[in-house]
Amino acid sequence: MKILIGGKGKMGTLIKETALANNHVVTGMMDAFDLSGLDTMEVPDVVIDFSHRSNLGWIADYVTKNNVPLVYGTTGLTDGDKEVLNKTAESVPVFYSSNFSYGVAVLNDLVSRAVELLKDSYDMELIETHHNEKKDAPSGTAKTLLEIMNRDGEFDIVYGRSGDVGARGREIGVHSVRGGTEAGEHTVRFLGSSESITITHYAANRAIFVNGALRAAEYLIGQPAGMYNMKNLIG
Repeated sequence: MKILIGGKGKMGTLIKETALANNHVVTGMMDAFDLSGLDTMEVPDVVIDFSHRSNLGWIADYVTKNNVPLVYGTTGLTDGDKEVLNKTAESVPVFYSSNFSYGVAVLNDLVSRAVELLKDSYDMELIETHHNEKKDAPSGTAKTLLEIMNRDGEFDIVYGRSGDVGARGREIGVHSVRGGTEAGEHTVRFLGSSESITITHYAANRAIFVNGALRAAEYLIGQPAGMYNMKNLIG
């Protein structure tokens, strides 16, 4: 594949290195603050962006204008950003996920099944851990898990607890831990009477997200316009 990468940071660099190691071609790496040469660059087969929401504007314009599929993994999006992605998907195929790990896709599926069985008799808590440079909290993956755990909106969401909080209500507690070089860990706990169930996904490094993004790109090329996610990739 010929790949244009959004962003020049750690993830962008890792995407480039992994893509080249797998015999793909990287046509360029672009950031919003310097788009010189973008219009004269060879049109790629796909654009992959894991950088920052500030790049979404030019990326959405570029892929729409040039009819290029977009693999998008940036988190911390506003509702307006999501509207931009959905609008873009009316013209080109867009693969969006808060986490491109195959294991996390399975985690989401397992949690969905467990919630149906346990939500009325077990308390639910969500803990996520990431490296000390991560800017958004909770993580995008945690937000996706919350949507799964509270799909009908019947629980209050409590972000951490402090002080005299009283007895637990019908709520889901969310806890964000930041430190070190942790690539990402997400744990969902179901706490019942005299027993509990814990489901955890641990990412040893960011390479799993890049590998997933490249798989998504291969899947997306040739697809019709629309919004795609990890459910499409795992079947």
